[in-house]
Amino acid sequence: MTKNFLAIPAVTFLAVALSPSSFSQDKLVQIATTSISTVAQKPANTGPADEELARLYLARKEYKEAEDVFYRLAVQNPGNAIYWNELGIAHHNQSQLDLALKCYQKAAKVNPHYADAHNNIGTVLYERKKYSKAIRSYRKAIALRADFAPFYLNLGYAYFGQKNFEDSIASFRKALEIDPGSMDPNNSRVGTVIQDRSLSAERGRFYFMLAKSFAEAGDIERSLRYLRKARDEGYSDFNSVKKDPSFALVMKDPAAAELFEPRPIESAQP
Repeated sequence: MTKNFLAIPAVTFLAVALSPSSFSQDKLVQIATTSISTVAQKPANTGPADEELARLYLARKEYKEAEDVFYRLAVQNPGNAIYWNELGIAHHNQSQLDLALKCYQKAAKVNPHYADAHNNIGTVLYERKKYSKAIRSYRKAIALRADFAPFYLNLGYAYFGQKNFEDSIASFRKALEIDPGSMDPNNSRVGTVIQDRSLSAERGRFYFMLAKSFAEAGDIERSLRYLRKARDEGYSDFNSVKKDPSFALVMKDPAAAELFEPRPIESAQP
């Protein structure tokens, strides 16, 4: 399974297996027990420079360094949901999912209306294949911020994980309606959101569903691109494209004919 997580600024999720440590356990306890009502004002030894430094570390993919600064900021400013959320992102990109989840939950507790934190909770649950719980978290995020395409994309992936393809494509379609470029893998945004772009084991069907979403959005070029991927993955129901009304305009494009031409058989190497 290919996994690619986007934090903002765009960063790649590092799928590194990290063994539990006493340090991580100590941090879990610290995060769980830090009072959100203490420290009413920001201490003198923290400020905009610390925030800028921590976010610069994230942008450079220096996650351990970002973690250290955000940890200090969050503990010294326990009522700041953004610090807890960004500390979670630093942990998330080190595959420290227990710590990431605790931080996101802390952010959501500090500010129950913080949509990004609910979304990011969903990404940890999705990673653990707890799709129903992930969907609930994504829906909380959407209820708070209904005009943000990445939330619908994540919801679509979670539905796809459940093999609920109808709701999956509806979510992808909504994301495209909000932002036609939202499914572009090179698309980057500014914010504090983890976006899951992992692929299901059924890659052929996944690509087919993306092609259908693009076709229904009128984006013929991208629909053809993902139809090629579905064909290359050996999607078993590929010929249904010819009869599916969603692909009517796509099939009129001359490039569509190439999709159904016999593919040359590669000769065996001596």
